[in-house]
Amino acid sequence: MINQSGSLEVHDSSRFNNLLSGVLFVALGSSSYGMLSTFVKLAYKQNFTTAEVTVSQVIWGALILTIMNGLFNKNAKKLTTIETRQLMIAGIPVGLTSVLYYLSVKYIDASVAVVLLMQSVWMGIVVETIRSKRAPGIDKVLAVAMILFGTLMATNVFGASHNLDMRGVVLAVLAAMSFSWALASTQSVASHLHPIKRSQIMMYGACIVVGLFGFLTQLGPYYLNVRLIGEEFIRNQPFNFSIFMSYGLIIAIFGTVIPPIMLNKGFPIVGVGLGSIISAVELPFAMTISFLVLNESVVSTQWLGAMVIIMAIVLLNYKMILRSDC
Repeated sequence: MINQSGSLEVHDSSRFNNLLSGVLFVALGSSSYGMLSTFVKLAYKQNFTTAEVTVSQVIWGALILTIMNGLFNKNAKKLTTIETRQLMIAGIPVGLTSVLYYLSVKYIDASVAVVLLMQSVWMGIVVETIRSKRAPGIDKVLAVAMILFGTLMATNVFGASHNLDMRGVVLAVLAAMSFSWALASTQSVASHLHPIKRSQIMMYGACIVVGLFGFLTQLGPYYLNVRLIGEEFIRNQPFNFSIFMSYGLIIAIFGTVIPPIMLNKGFPIVGVGLGSIISAVELPFAMTISFLVLNESVVSTQWLGAMVIIMAIVLLNYKMILRSDC
């Protein structure tokens, strides 16, 4: 009996430690995402443009992921032409999300932008409903209502609506739509491949979108005198390559490298349900960082709104957690 009890205790301790490591992986990955808007704001204060930030991020991201794939995934199965094309297409909304999200923080607070980006949660439910052609359950309807109500509180619409620049709001909502598209794409495309390899090829697709954005808004107008979009979107100035050795590298590490590695290590351990709840730490973490680093005003109503959104995410995933525990 003593041996069996001791063996059971060791097994439980090992299981607990494994679960704890999974929780930490997911929390670290999500927290890294939460830091992006603050870093972008800091880059803007140094007079870097959105094109410079996004271009440097995706180039660094693609380079680092390519090196990592060569070092740690040497015996990986070769991709077919169709898989490569599908992954690059799946990378398009990834790049588009970065462009739209980073543009939004030019007009609104980083703490507000991340709340609006979280709208991808209920947008994902809409996509799922359309795909399955089945009406969502009452728990999902209630969760969507909670997210929308929590968003109104977290953006402080009732208390300071005059401070919300609608250009930033629209861009952040479009970023959420693009992010939900990215999530839907990544879940179904070449899921049998190693996560680093998938991230690498998807980053190549993101490079295409971001490169086009950089050309239209800065590189083309300044270096080639090519103006294909409205003047209000153009930054007619030389590309500041110093971004590559400063914020570009930092944003690439925290936005392109750390999150996919940590999340891909953590989710298989904790499961999708618990992982989705833990990943919601991105919201309060982003708000805290913007408050501490950028000195943005975050009132109690906004914190309460963030908690409502997190409760909605718990409501969406509690059944999955219960099933995994059974």
